[in-house]
Amino acid sequence: MEESNHLTFDVAQLRVVRGGNETLKSISFRAVPGELIGLLGPSGSGKSTLMRSLLGVQAITSGSARILNSEVGSPALRGRIGYMAQGSAVYLDLTVEENLRYFAGVLHQDPIEVARVMDVVALTSFAGRLVSSLSGGEQTRVSLGIALLGSPRVLILDEPTVGLDPILRRDLWRTFGDLARTGVTVVVSSHVMDEAARCARLLLLRDGMLLFDDTPASLLAISGASSYDEAFERLIEGAP
Repeated sequence: MEESNHLTFDVAQLRVVRGGNETLKSISFRAVPGELIGLLGPSGSGKSTLMRSLLGVQAITSGSARILNSEVGSPALRGRIGYMAQGSAVYLDLTVEENLRYFAGVLHQDPIEVARVMDVVALTSFAGRLVSSLSGGEQTRVSLGIALLGSPRVLILDEPTVGLDPILRRDLWRTFGDLARTGVTVVVSSHVMDEAARCARLLLLRDGMLLFDDTPASLLAISGASSYDEAFERLIEGAP
């Protein structure tokens, strides 16, 4: 069997031009099942464009992007990719269970999926609560549960921990790690560099360029920095 058949992501020289601006500049990387990948970089670095490209909703100018051995945007990928947008995408006037049942119906998923994902995101005891009564972290878990309907093999999460307190962020990252250990490839975008330590692998973007692709430990070793913020600053200073 060819190596590419074992890959979750196979991105080669991906380039995107939007409004005359080159927002992604020849991005290339590969990933295998079960990786927990941090997609980090400041606002405007190209994170959102890369995620949109992987989801198949962004026109690619040149290069290629494949997920699970299919071209991005292919009908073969429907139901195999879970996406969680930045900010809440749930109905506040419905309960947790009602939200999940509604989206399970939209996605043509078996109703048994509702109980399964509530267990995964630790919301079973909140099933009858209105989403409007939940904390920000709990609402994020509802959104994550919706993304998990159908047991997708790939999860793309856009700034899922933004605005949450340290304890809630820690708990969510534990959930991401648990999902990766089941073989799901998880991509988590963030502009907060201290989240780098929670990832198995980092993709660091700046101005549409991929500056770094390796482990958090390697980032600190290569840069000689004592913190991830300092390491990123050194990468930027050394970039052409």
